[in-house]
This record gives sequence, C-alpha cells and structure tokens, in this order.
Amino acid sequence: MLRYLLLVLMLATPGMAVEPDEILADPVMETRARDISKGLRCLVCRNENIDDSNAELARDLRLLVRERLVAGDTDQEVEDFVVDRYGEYVLLKPVFSLGNAMLWLAGPILLIIGAWISLVFIRRKNTVTGDTDALNPEEQAKLDALLQD
Repeated sequence: MLRYLLLVLMLATPGMAVEPDEILADPVMETRARDISKGLRCLVCRNENIDDSNAELARDLRLLVRERLVAGDTDQEVEDFVVDRYGEYVLLKPVFSLGNAMLWLAGPILLIIGAWISLVFIRRKNTVTGDTDALNPEEQAKLDALLQD
C-alpha cells in the first residue's frame, strides 16, 4: 500500500508545479499562459519547461508570463520579453538563425574534413613507402635458414 502511495506522489509531482495561487481566474488567459510556459525552459532544471519545474526561478517565470498577459501583451510579446531578459537559451525550441545553423553544421563539416585529411594522409603514406615490404637477398637468405631449422 505504501509503495502505491509513493508511486502516485512521484507521478503527481510535475502536475503540482503550477501552484494554485499562480493560476489566473480567466480560463482563456490561463490556457494562453500554459501554452507559453510549455515553450519556455527552466533555467535551473535542464530541458524541463517552467510548468513542470518546482524551482523558484521557474515560479518567477510563470508569474512573469501571467503578469505580462494580464497587462495585455500578446503571446509573442510575452515570449519576446522573456527572451530579451534571459536570452534565447530560455526557449525549448530556439528560433532558426545563421548562428544556430553554424552550430548544427560545424560537427558534420569537421567530421568530413577530418575524414578527408585522414584519407590523404593514408594515401600519401602508402605512396611514400612504396614496395618496402619486399626482403633484400641477404634478409631472404636468413629467413630461409631460419625456416629450414
């Protein structure tokens, strides 16, 4: 019985992150606040939105979102305000930009460059060494003598 109670409490924790005193009286505004909050990252808890986080900073962000909505801001204005204040890192899905594209493309580009350099190095090594694997007559005679014993 105690196991089931603990399991239910553990599963209910993310649902209890938004506290009752934070909820707006207008259900439409509260729905808008929840939609905005789902796209905002908690700066304390990595990769968790502010609605699911129990961190104090996440609570402050939830309250900030609701304050801006009550003040009459649109959803985009609220999101822009939070991004201006905390940076683009606060977005769970960052906006596509040239800087982001460079970050995503840098890994594969460096991998291709590294593979090309390795290939050139291996080919150059093979052409420089040539056919040095063949034994000279003196070494061949020693090898034959060893194999006969």
